[in-house]
Amino acid sequence: MNDKIILITGASSGIGAELARQVSRLGAKCVLAARDRNALEQVARDCPGALIVPTDVTNPDDCKRLVEQAIAHFGRIDVLVNNAGVSQWALFEQITDLTIFEQIMRVNYLGSVYCTYYALPHIKRTKGLLVAVSSLTGKTGVPTRTAYSASKHAMQGFFDSLRIELLGTGVDVLVVSPGFVQTSVRERAFGADGKPLGQSHLDEAGVMPVEECVRQIVDAMQKRRRELVMTSRGRLAQWLKLIAPAMVDKIALRAIREGKT
Repeated sequence: MNDKIILITGASSGIGAELARQVSRLGAKCVLAARDRNALEQVARDCPGALIVPTDVTNPDDCKRLVEQAIAHFGRIDVLVNNAGVSQWALFEQITDLTIFEQIMRVNYLGSVYCTYYALPHIKRTKGLLVAVSSLTGKTGVPTRTAYSASKHAMQGFFDSLRIELLGTGVDVLVVSPGFVQTSVRERAFGADGKPLGQSHLDEAGVMPVEECVRQIVDAMQKRRRELVMTSRGRLAQWLKLIAPAMVDKIALRAIREGKT
């Protein structure tokens, strides 16, 4: 991480903010992107030399400008972390605002596509690393998360395909699949009516601390792994899905009811 230039979307809070802090302590220089400038400025206080670029990842022009400013300031990009994301918490049949599906897909999936598109030529020059912060819901369907899970499945497919296209270029692709993590993402998640829930449906005390989640991500980045599936239940589900898919459905349902992954 020392002296690496790392561009992080969704850097104003949660995983993105903590990732910026941890890699900065290891000597990296960060480009911090999110919509909220004030929140980015607070994160930047813990990240010496960071560049702040307010960005809406659903806007391709914003993503292009983000990359251009990073190159103008630092001269290169070594790592792009596609972390910007939004969630939901509602049964499909209870949803009254179908625009949730489009909004979540634009942020989680298309935002990653846009940023990767404009950053890729620069990542190829440095033989760098593309990181996609996906979710265990990108591996298997999860109740109450139909729109979110669909967007993360799209991310998984996109980055798996891109990894193959980039074979031999020196560029590595890491897909990260966390379970529940102690962030504010659930409070901001869309409810059935398309409005933020304002509160979490989980017992947050039993959820993985964001510091531990990010520690695992940083370790996977340093080792340039292709995939990081977090939690023992999440890893077990990958094997069971091959031989007992119905059991995985029951595990996913239980995980939502118990607030565990």
